[in-house]
Amino acid sequence: MDSRGREVLLLLVWGDLLINYVETMVVPAIPTIQNDFSISSTLASWITSAFIIVGAVVSPIFGKLADLYGRKKMYLISLGSYLIAVGLAGFSPTIYTLIGARAIQGLGYGIFPVGLAIITDVLPPEDVATAQGLLSGSVGIGTALGLIVGAYIDQNLGWQYAFHTAFFLSLAFFVVILLGLKDTGTRVKQSIDYVGATLITLGMVLILVYITEGPSLGWLNYENLTMLTLGLLLVLAFIPVELRVRDPLVDMRLMRIRNVMVSNLVGIVSSIALMIMYFGIIYYAQLPPPFGLGLDIFSAGLTLAPATVVMLIVGPIVGKLTGDIGPKPLLLVGSVISVMGFLLLISNRSSSQALVEDVIVAGTGMISIIIPLINMIAVSLPETARGIGLGVNTLLRNLGASIGPVLATSIMTSYKDPYVFMLNGKILSISFYPSRTAFDVMFEVAILVIVVNLGISLATKNYRLREKRGKIEADVRSR
Repeated sequence: MDSRGREVLLLLVWGDLLINYVETMVVPAIPTIQNDFSISSTLASWITSAFIIVGAVVSPIFGKLADLYGRKKMYLISLGSYLIAVGLAGFSPTIYTLIGARAIQGLGYGIFPVGLAIITDVLPPEDVATAQGLLSGSVGIGTALGLIVGAYIDQNLGWQYAFHTAFFLSLAFFVVILLGLKDTGTRVKQSIDYVGATLITLGMVLILVYITEGPSLGWLNYENLTMLTLGLLLVLAFIPVELRVRDPLVDMRLMRIRNVMVSNLVGIVSSIALMIMYFGIIYYAQLPPPFGLGLDIFSAGLTLAPATVVMLIVGPIVGKLTGDIGPKPLLLVGSVISVMGFLLLISNRSSSQALVEDVIVAGTGMISIIIPLINMIAVSLPETARGIGLGVNTLLRNLGASIGPVLATSIMTSYKDPYVFMLNGKILSISFYPSRTAFDVMFEVAILVIVVNLGISLATKNYRLREKRGKIEADVRSR
């Protein structure tokens, strides 16, 4: 990896750290925001849902626009939108202003697929997987820092300062990117597929809204089912439109490439399991004994911190192995390790130390699945289609990430036990909390999801980047 490649990688790692740090900072503040605005928990959930939904649908669009108009330009537009929205969020006079600002922040999610495309432009193929390992590992570090620092800021300064500090961090990063990042990639001369972009955007928004509102409105609620039906119809209509239009937003022929298809399917499934893990651990750590460990928000965040550090270390190693032995063995081994981690979460979670040990194992398995996926997309698609390919993969992984919390909360709602608070032999109150069975079932579902992941991974067509490069160099020397 040359000096230019290292500089670009450092900038992109900084960006991924920043976005994940800022977005995780918001999570501990949600109960406080709910109390400040006197709103329901359902409305408060849109503080995170608005960002996730918009981020999911803009990922393939920004990836495509980066292929058309240049990586740096679209990276700056995405980051600039995020910067402005973060600044507005800290001064929100109403919950609806805050949710609107959070939706605009979702445009910032475009830096992820565009950044991954930049990496594949500036680095040789054998270094791409290692770099992607660093980028994926930085997500864990950003998440851990966000949970810890966010809880501290929320407790001592107020949730507004979480956004105020995020604004200045984002502003500094925007200036660095503006001055320090050079444009990369080969631009494609095509028209914009407005019809396809509209169909996929509206369709995915409606589907994600259905998933988000399912626990509160009900899965069979008429209005909610109407959103799901319309969303599915729009997504289905998107496919024939893309097959007929001259310059499609998504070239369906490329999506039929075996490794691209495997990567997209595994992306959905593995993200479901990952979010079940995160939600299960955060809730279990904070529930009062005997239902959980009774930790405060700050301590609960600390239980995830060691695992994210391990993921940062494991990430580059997995990336290097992806180039050496190919993605298929890592997907299979990662699935097995993930199953072991979830089995530990079922049988060994009686203390915070045990929880940390379990999450390290499960997190190692999950990072071993995630990193090869991105590399498979980058290697399987031509340079002119990498942006959109990575964007679609990001969208699908976000779809899985939206399903995971819904599954987790639905299971916790279905399995509750009473907690009776007594004083001097008199019952003062009765509360209901998710039981031990709830978390057992949750992690069992995660195991089933990973088994499905393992089955899909068997269809992977393996490759070794270093062997390919060696053959090319041998051919050049023989001429």
